[in-house]
Amino acid sequence: MTKFSLFAAAFLMGLSIITGCHHDDKTKATTGTVLKIASVDTPEYFNLRPKLEKEYGYTHAVRIGDDLKISGAVSMDDSGTIVAPGNMEQQMKNCYTDLEKILTHYGYTYDDVVAENVYTTDMAEFIRVSGFRNSIYKKQFPTGTWLEVKGLAINGQMIEIDMEAHKSR
Repeated sequence: MTKFSLFAAAFLMGLSIITGCHHDDKTKATTGTVLKIASVDTPEYFNLRPKLEKEYGYTHAVRIGDDLKISGAVSMDDSGTIVAPGNMEQQMKNCYTDLEKILTHYGYTYDDVVAENVYTTDMAEFIRVSGFRNSIYKKQFPTGTWLEVKGLAINGQMIEIDMEAHKSR
């Protein structure tokens, strides 16, 4: 047999196996088995501070199906001014307050958070006050990353926290 003949024979044998498997699926479908078709979920966006988010060019959160992705929360007021400059503990608490507002908007809690990333300009100070997180995560800590960075978006900002949550329906 030539190489081409061997290839053709293998191809036809593979095709018959695939066709046979496909035939079995049709048989099951006609005997009452319900085939589940995956639904496509439309993203649902949420703006915590619509004017500021438009100015800066981001959306604070988006839910797709059971998954919720939240942009970095910072310690700021509605006009974009940093609240509690120089005070890591208060800035961290303010971040979690905003994150909770977003979670609550979608019917989630901190128990649904599966990933949390913290960006800080002072890791030692963040670690010193990070015990506050024990009051937030009572069931289980999420996965996450803590990064010390040279700077954040707004002067005086010491911390930014983003997260992802999942809730089975």
